[in-house]
Amino acid sequence: MNYERKVDSMDSVAGSTQGFYEEAESYEAADNRRKRMRLIIGLVLVALILAAAWYAFSAAKGGDAATAGGAAGEEDGATVPTITVMIPGQQSVQAAIAANGTIAARREMPVGVAGEGGQVVRVLVEPGQWVGAGQPLAVIDRSVQSQQAASLAASIRVAQADAELAQSELDRAQALVARGFVSKADIDRKRATRDAAQARVRVAQAQYQEAVARNGRLNIVAPAAGLVLTRQVEPGQVVGAGSGVLFRMAKGGEMEMLAQLADADLQRISVGTRAIVTPVGTNLEIAGQVWQVSPVINPDTRQGTVRIAVPYSKALRPGGFADARLIAGADEAPLLPESAVQSGPQGNYVLIVGKDDKIEQKPVKVGTVTDDGVSIASGLTGQERVVVLAGAFLNPGDKVKPVVQKASK
Repeated sequence: MNYERKVDSMDSVAGSTQGFYEEAESYEAADNRRKRMRLIIGLVLVALILAAAWYAFSAAKGGDAATAGGAAGEEDGATVPTITVMIPGQQSVQAAIAANGTIAARREMPVGVAGEGGQVVRVLVEPGQWVGAGQPLAVIDRSVQSQQAASLAASIRVAQADAELAQSELDRAQALVARGFVSKADIDRKRATRDAAQARVRVAQAQYQEAVARNGRLNIVAPAAGLVLTRQVEPGQVVGAGSGVLFRMAKGGEMEMLAQLADADLQRISVGTRAIVTPVGTNLEIAGQVWQVSPVINPDTRQGTVRIAVPYSKALRPGGFADARLIAGADEAPLLPESAVQSGPQGNYVLIVGKDDKIEQKPVKVGTVTDDGVSIASGLTGQERVVVLAGAFLNPGDKVKPVVQKASK
């Protein structure tokens, strides 16, 4: 029994010793793996450090080259700005005057009742319709007047019959005078009777013609060819001499613009001045011509009226508003874009490139402003190098590198 326990104890000790060695071997293997990992990480870090050092060295060389190049660039004038300039020269600039006003018929014709009037039977035209001279605009009932005219026509025939009878009696009496059957006094009476009958014929004819003319005036007709603007009458309406204006017409369809101009501008305008009229709300440009300049000035507004004749257009409606541009001649002057003209407390000015390519400020007087640019009335000869853009970022004395731009034609 003791022997068996001793053997068991020895086996247990042997097993423990073997487990210790196995555990020791596993720790040693793990330690080796950790060493290998540290070695790999160290090699990677060394490679990264070398790469970073090489990159830093290359960047330093590039920076030195760039610094050297930048310094050389500064010495060559790389900081001097490049500025666009133009030499405007002298161009023909139209002196235009802007104005506004209303559209009206150049020759407006009010049409009313010319005769005795009556009840309107038909209206034959509408506003906007073209009519000829003498064309009926409205028809008035003439049933009574027609009967009167017929009665007068019948009276003419009665008077003519009486005149023919008196002439026959006179002829017979003259044939019997030589035989002594009729006295000369009877002849004179018969001749007087004949003359009176013929006079009654003429009276009847005159009365009939008067009635015909009166009936012809019953209708409302156009006094001249033109365009009907308004209509103030309807069928069934009773009209007369006191009915006022029933139709308004524009003679020949001619229109005009009544433009209001200041006193100073009126001095530059004369009869025959060309004008471009643009009705409000449209892009139309209708050519016109000044045909009358007001001889008086309104003392309240200090303005006068210029009447501009324009041809008919559907866009022109009497009473409407329009803008006008009057061409008051042409001048030779430098023409610049609006971006070249600056404003300051002392007025308008431009920047020019003077001696040694340095900026100079030049005061100018602005003339006519057109779609092509701004004309310079005084201050420039046209041969200067004028700064076109970036004038607000430059100061007198700044050195620039000018690039010449061709002047607009």
